[in-house]
Formats: sequence, structure tokens, C-alpha cells
Amino acid sequence: MGNWKKTLAQVLEGQSDANVRHDDLCHLLERLGFTKRQSGSHCIFKKPGTELINLQNAGGKAKAYQVRQVRETLKKAQP
Repeated sequence: MGNWKKTLAQVLEGQSDANVRHDDLCHLLERLGFTKRQSGSHCIFKKPGTELINLQNAGGKAKAYQVRQVRETLKKAQP
């Protein structure tokens, strides 16, 4: 299983939102077709038909509430 698939499973499970690496989450979103724009310490992702996702690096980890936002966006995007 690829690293992005492990990250996807971790995000969708919702068991450890505070332990998702920022770089892994960014890579996952790029693999899923989101476009990335960097603005300082914030990574902003967008994809047609979805909300903007704003990720901030907090010591190498993504913030837990941002992981929850990613999960909700991915669940809405699934058919």
C-alpha cells in the first residue's frame, strides 16, 4: 500500500487526527487532484466542486481540526 493510501485510510478512520503529518496530508490532497497554492506557512488546496482547504504546519503535524475538515470534504466529494 502506498504512503498516500495509508494517509487516506488514517484520515477517513478519524482515530488519530492529531497525528497526521502535514506533508503527508498535502501529498494526499495533491494525489486526489487538488491544486496547491502556498501562502507563507499556509497551504491552500482547491478543486472544482469542493470547498477551499487551508492547512497550516504545526510542528510537522497538521492541526486536528484541519484533518477533520479534509475528512468532511472528502466524504462530500465521494459519490
